[in-house]
Amino acid sequence: MSETTGRLLRLLSLLQARPAWAGEELAQRLEVTDRTLRRDITRLRELGYPVEATPGRYGGYRLVAGGAIPPLLLDEDEAVAVAWGLRTPAAWALPGFEDPAVMALAKIEQVLPARVQERIRALSDATVRVGTQFPSEGRLDVGTLVAVARARQTPERLRFVYRDGSGRESERHVEPYQLVHAGRRWYLFAWDRDREDWRSFRVDRMSAVQPTGMRFQRREDAPDAATFVAEGLAVGVYSYRARVVLHCPIDEARRLVSPTAAVLEEDGDRTLMRIGADDLDWIARYLAGMPVRFTVLEPSELVEAICDLAERLRADAAQAVTPAEPGSAP
Repeated sequence: MSETTGRLLRLLSLLQARPAWAGEELAQRLEVTDRTLRRDITRLRELGYPVEATPGRYGGYRLVAGGAIPPLLLDEDEAVAVAWGLRTPAAWALPGFEDPAVMALAKIEQVLPARVQERIRALSDATVRVGTQFPSEGRLDVGTLVAVARARQTPERLRFVYRDGSGRESERHVEPYQLVHAGRRWYLFAWDRDREDWRSFRVDRMSAVQPTGMRFQRREDAPDAATFVAEGLAVGVYSYRARVVLHCPIDEARRLVSPTAAVLEEDGDRTLMRIGADDLDWIARYLAGMPVRFTVLEPSELVEAICDLAERLRADAAQAVTPAEPGSAP
């Protein structure tokens, strides 16, 4: 690569890194004169990059939107994030985006270095999906996600600091088995060596992730990762847990109930549902909104909550204002 070409790539990378640059600062970063900088800006424009100049003593340069899409420069973490983002609609069949996603992904992966392709492959192989949408509470670090995927692929034990829902932190030593993608959240399904049990961890609550270099033998009795995480989200950590029979086949129940809202089990031509919440009224409202008949098996307090809800709805309906007849006096 010639010196000029290398300098142009550095200049392009800087212009893409932030909204605007002072000309003097750009020249200092590139270790060139103002005249050379202006010449390089002209070359970028000739290559199709819309670089806008602001005149005056405090003027500068910025890369703006143009009529065409010029090539972009990405670092390794950005390339992993973009490639994985393109894999998502291709793999999960987001309507309308399958073909463009596949084509764009093919173009990117064709030119990626082998080490970056290995990071993306590790992340893809380590991931399963649970279908739902959650808001993302914390910023997900791509490096953490990839470190977990690599450790799972090796496989080797991990140490990290974990912050639970109440903000308490603890150090964990685990054997990573699977990444589970649930909407906009990621979970690590792993064997917790200190607690000697299976656990799931929100990846955005993990920090100081360190592979230990110690290999482990995968356990043959490992439960299904997606099912384990879904059950934990549906009933695992709540104050109240209910068992309800839905009077419909399980295929119909699955269309009505998110896999992270409740656990469904086939029961002949009916469906057994296990659901949890910190508020029985919430479960009552959830059941009342379902378009199928149901029978509460337990707890008895849930039956009382449903009856209370029904009474409130009757009272509200009785107080509803009846529309006036056309032509009647107000």
